[in-house]
Amino acid sequence: MNQQAMLRKVRQMQQEMMRAQAEIEQTEFRESAGGVVTVVVMGTKELAQVIIDPSFEAESAEDFEMLGDMITAACSNAYKRIEKMTEEKLGKYQSLLGGMM
Repeated sequence: MNQQAMLRKVRQMQQEMMRAQAEIEQTEFRESAGGVVTVVVMGTKELAQVIIDPSFEAESAEDFEMLGDMITAACSNAYKRIEKMTEEKLGKYQSLLGGMM
């Protein structure tokens, strides 16, 4: 493959990567935990929203601790989904670029 063809291929891959990255960043990842908490995390890993079921009533300090744990779990699940999508959409480019270097 000549250099011009290789450069065109690299530019094409770069554009595809940028589109895939933009798609990931614009995606909302919604996760729930315990049936009480729902979080919305953007593909940029920005926490956009925390929704607590209005029927939740805290009766003790342990209830607030449990609420915090549910928020943490929902966020963690959302972050894992972001990582999975990122790997699915961008992983092939990492292996291709690794072979070129």
